[in-house]
Amino acid sequence: MDPTTPDVLALPTVSEVLDLPVLRRGKPRVVAGASGLDGRVRWVHVAEIADIAPLLSGGELVLTTGIALPEEPAELARYVDGLAAAGACGLVVELVRRWRDRVPDALVDAAHRHDLPLVTLSEETKFVSVTEAVVARIRDAQLAELRATHAIHETFTALTTSGAEPASVLREASRLLERPVVLETMAHQVLAYDAAGQDPVALLSDWSERSRAVVQSGRTCYDPERGWLTTVVGARGDDWGRLVVLGPEPAHRHVVVAERAASALAVNRLVTRDRESLERQTHRTLITELLSGGADTADLAARAAGVGVPLDGPLVGIAVRPHTTTTPAPALETQQALRDLAEATALAARRARLPVLVGVVDDVTVHAVVVLSDVDADAALHRLAADVRRSAALPLVIAVGTEVASIAGARRTLTEAAQVAEAALHVDDGTRAFHRLDDVRLRGLLHLLRGDERLTAFAERELGPILDDQRLLDALRALCRHGGNKSAAAASAHLSRTAYYGQLARIEQLLGVPLDNPESLVSLHVALLTRDMHQE
Repeated sequence: MDPTTPDVLALPTVSEVLDLPVLRRGKPRVVAGASGLDGRVRWVHVAEIADIAPLLSGGELVLTTGIALPEEPAELARYVDGLAAAGACGLVVELVRRWRDRVPDALVDAAHRHDLPLVTLSEETKFVSVTEAVVARIRDAQLAELRATHAIHETFTALTTSGAEPASVLREASRLLERPVVLETMAHQVLAYDAAGQDPVALLSDWSERSRAVVQSGRTCYDPERGWLTTVVGARGDDWGRLVVLGPEPAHRHVVVAERAASALAVNRLVTRDRESLERQTHRTLITELLSGGADTADLAARAAGVGVPLDGPLVGIAVRPHTTTTPAPALETQQALRDLAEATALAARRARLPVLVGVVDDVTVHAVVVLSDVDADAALHRLAADVRRSAALPLVIAVGTEVASIAGARRTLTEAAQVAEAALHVDDGTRAFHRLDDVRLRGLLHLLRGDERLTAFAERELGPILDDQRLLDALRALCRHGGNKSAAAASAHLSRTAYYGQLARIEQLLGVPLDNPESLVSLHVALLTRDMHQE
């Protein structure tokens, strides 16, 4: 489907045309191609010549008395072949002047072969009246479509000029479409959605994987296999998201709504960016260049000093992001929420008297570079994190990168903080003010790699023979938790040493590895953690 073409649903079907009073008076009878009666009629063409096919452009209902059609069956079949090849939607023959009771079998057989509706009229019919009636019907339908399109434009123009937030735009789009609508980043992360009354959990289940399977072809396209209408969201050459409408093949009206909603979202982002303080815009630019790693550090240091953040002492990167893994509330990750978090982080740093660069450079995280000269770093970071949490209206994950000596290491500490924040989403229990790399450790690394099929295959290969035996899995888990200390593991499992050692022996027999080998135990521990992670 090309979603930019005119809406075929605005055109009457062949069946609807035959039901018009002017044609009903002719006593129409479908003699072939009944399966094609749902075809759309783009125009009505009166033709009394046999070589009419080259003059057609598709979608025409051809009306004829047959007076100029050939006698030979092969020529009649060729005539119908030409109509079908040209895309005609049907052939109506008046049985008055050429044929009285029925049309030749050659016409009927050819029409059957192409599923081309062949209709006979047993009464004399004014073709000009048929043309007028059908054209009026087409004109009325297109006028109704035009009015509906105008109403859609007015609705989204009002939303745009009023500065409506993404949630309002999606709510209105979903209402007009009566379908779920999802706004996602180019990295296939959900920013906001309206489920149109459907179950949000089911709507967003495995979203990233499903979204990656839908390849964007052009600005707006439809994937019929998955039922996804997608349109790119962005402006000024900066495409930052994709609007997804889920449902059966869309009409032109659906495409108009999706594209206007995407435009409103793009304008909203531009306007809200313009509303950011000059300080935040400058900080965002500096952080983006630090993350790119290709900028001149001396130039960056001079520019940062110019906005009051001298990057000439020990630095740490900080990542702050909404904790949204446990609820289907991705609207919390909208740009507005992140801008609020950025302002809260900057204010907390000022209160702690810490020079800081703070900016939102993607759609999920607030990044910051904090200067730690002449302060107790750990105490200062705890105060900063506590202040940000108090100011935020939503659960947060805060991560801190490794301290670096100068601006040369800023990219490393910023990247590390972002990676720790991503991993901490899955191990955070709400007890830590912030997370460091040491806190997420092996579990954090495995969560970062959780989408890698090789990790899953490794776990299944390591544990394969005991995967269905929960008793043995629990025994192995206890041994791993106690670092290979069998006595402590037996006590934690509330088993006698004899019984527990018997289970370990059975594990060694089934897996074919010695459990007193440190490398084997580490491999099995990683496999257990991977299995447990996928069952969370």
